[in-house]
Amino acid sequence: MSRTAKATIHLGALRKNYARACELAGAAAVMAVVKADAYGHGLERVARALADAPAFGVAALGDGQRLRAAGSKARIVVLSGPDEPGDIAEFRRLLLDAVIHHDSQIRWLENQPGGRPLRVWLKVDTGMHRLGFAPADVGGAHARLRKLDGVDAEILLMTHFAASDEFDNPLTPAQIACFADATVGLGSTRSLANSAALIGFPQARAQWVRVGGLLYGLSVIAGRSGASLGFEPAMTLSTKLISIKNIREGEHVGYAATWRSPEDMRLGVAAIGYGDGYPRSAPSGTPVLVNGRRAAIVGRVSMDLVTIDLRGHDDAEVGDEVVLWGRGLPVEEIAACAGTIAYDLTCGMTKRVLFTEDEV
Repeated sequence: MSRTAKATIHLGALRKNYARACELAGAAAVMAVVKADAYGHGLERVARALADAPAFGVAALGDGQRLRAAGSKARIVVLSGPDEPGDIAEFRRLLLDAVIHHDSQIRWLENQPGGRPLRVWLKVDTGMHRLGFAPADVGGAHARLRKLDGVDAEILLMTHFAASDEFDNPLTPAQIACFADATVGLGSTRSLANSAALIGFPQARAQWVRVGGLLYGLSVIAGRSGASLGFEPAMTLSTKLISIKNIREGEHVGYAATWRSPEDMRLGVAAIGYGDGYPRSAPSGTPVLVNGRRAAIVGRVSMDLVTIDLRGHDDAEVGDEVVLWGRGLPVEEIAACAGTIAYDLTCGMTKRVLFTEDEV
């Protein structure tokens, strides 16, 4: 093995997190959202771990193809629906649900010959202003879909929240009310809540909730960790010390000499960098764990290496484990240091990182 950077995926944590989401959802079914390669945790791996989930949510047709090729029999909902007319036959062949959010998609369906009825979710734009029909157009879109022999008789209804992670923001209650008004009389199977709304807006749970970040133990609320919300980290990113050296007071460390040693000290070098997906923007002082105890990065993150202040770690040796985030070190803390969000970090691992898994 040429690199020591390793992402360990904790399958037991994934299952516990899904069970916790189901408890919070009550009578609602929980769709496991596995887009972006399951938030960086591995699409097929997560689908196997959560094989009992009634549905998976994916971003694109290709993800649905991967899940079916891996043997998944669950309901698979493609959250952007077909991207071109030719996709529809593949949706039908693989029994994929399509989210319909634009007039062009309905026209494609109207121009397709009848076939195996396609299950569709009609998306309403209640204020996010990305995908979805304007509230005034929902009734007409629903009526057109109902006329089609190639569309399943049950048309599910959904929307997406823009600010559900801000529990005091009036936008989410306004979106809930908008959705109710726009869909009066159009059916009873609905999906509004994402991970944050599952926690903060119980009135939005409806018949389906779509849970993404919480499955992986990632926080969906600013200033909180996933663990503080009762969810366990499903990924631990680690590497090893490959060098330890003594440097003198006043000596500089790393590119551009941005950090100067305040005293004679030990400096560790760990085999990970932005070439592995660790954020280059992580500044000096960003925490790591060396043998389970806190230390801090000093100097700039480089492509292949980070340097670590080993003061207080007199027993550290070459080959010792360094944890960059995961169990014992919330990824949200690293994301805050780097000026980003936890999702960005877990999705950003490169092919150089060795992925392993355990049942813990």
